[in-house]
Amino acid sequence: MSRGKLIAGIIVVVVAGILAWRMFGSGGEPGARRGSPGAGADDAPVPVTAVAATAQDVPLYLTALGTVQALNTVTVSAQVSGQLQAVHFAEGEEVKKGDLIAEIDPRSYQAALDQALAKKKQDEAQLAASRSTLQRYSDLIEKKFVSAQDLENQRQIVRQQEALIAGDAAAVENARTQLSFTRVIAPIDGLAGIRQVDAGNLLQANGSAIVVLTQTHPLNVIFNLPQQDMAKVREADQTPLVVSAMSRIDSTPIAEGVLKVIDNSIDTSTATFKLKAEFPNADRKLWPGEFVNVRLAVRTVKDGIVVPATGVQQGPDGEYAWVVQGDSTVKMQPVVTTGTVDGGGVLIASGLSAGDRVVTEGQFRLKTGIKVAPMAPGEVVAAKAPAEGDKKSGNRGRR
Repeated sequence: MSRGKLIAGIIVVVVAGILAWRMFGSGGEPGARRGSPGAGADDAPVPVTAVAATAQDVPLYLTALGTVQALNTVTVSAQVSGQLQAVHFAEGEEVKKGDLIAEIDPRSYQAALDQALAKKKQDEAQLAASRSTLQRYSDLIEKKFVSAQDLENQRQIVRQQEALIAGDAAAVENARTQLSFTRVIAPIDGLAGIRQVDAGNLLQANGSAIVVLTQTHPLNVIFNLPQQDMAKVREADQTPLVVSAMSRIDSTPIAEGVLKVIDNSIDTSTATFKLKAEFPNADRKLWPGEFVNVRLAVRTVKDGIVVPATGVQQGPDGEYAWVVQGDSTVKMQPVVTTGTVDGGGVLIASGLSAGDRVVTEGQFRLKTGIKVAPMAPGEVVAAKAPAEGDKKSGNRGRR
């Protein structure tokens, strides 16, 4: 035998010996050693988080997108023409009904009032003279010193002058009203907006806006609901219905009000109907023109079955939940939900009973009949201690 073949044979024997030592060094059977971890893993329970379904009173809500609307909005305009002399409000501040908003130059209107008063006094003097003449004619008619026709003519003169005085009184009142319009008064309580005109400008009657007043407390929220919800709203078990305005960022309640109006018709183009809720808004958390999520409480379900929303899955045949059985196996249970519950829960109409343990985490590893290790929310699987054989292997490796 050549030297090269001898060396190659020695190398093959050495490699075979090393492989045999690695496989049979611990004295165990190789097949059993390789197979035992896999077999144990298949039989180990799957750790899952399970929560028991609870029975509680659950309020049912209808939700929609609403628009905040001021209870009253008034554009304060000049009712008479003239130069704006002064502005008596601060932009963005609260104005009370009856407060002085602005002043218009009153001199021409004061002169018109004085002229009307003077004309009335002149006519009153003429009326007094005519009445005195009528009295004399009445005394002389008995002595036949005046004719009956003269007496009747004088009576007509008195009546005409009395009517003239009535017209003068109306003219005086009109002039006084026009003069009062030179002092612009707030018609409502409200928040003053941005000033539309500055002092010194010439205003035109019923055409020049000075400021817009907006009543921000209380105020309204307008929203629409689908027509199929009409019966739920009209047959609600409480009056008035409570309406909550929710933040569009984190869905937390901003304010609470009551439903005031259900519109008298359904919009045929959108198949929705309009509702209006009123909010006190004393803290001004709502602002006219903003959008809010609206939640309308229509009724309360007594002893409703509630589970966490993560426990309900959506499948090709509808909604279902994994339920832990008494022998720690799971089964797929079809369910029907009827709405959400505060705190991240859902209301179950059918399929579950109070006390049923529903898997809320770890569903992706489940199949019907598999064993599970139910844990409470937040609980973690304890780390297993290394096996005795692993400890020896580790010690040999360190040596």
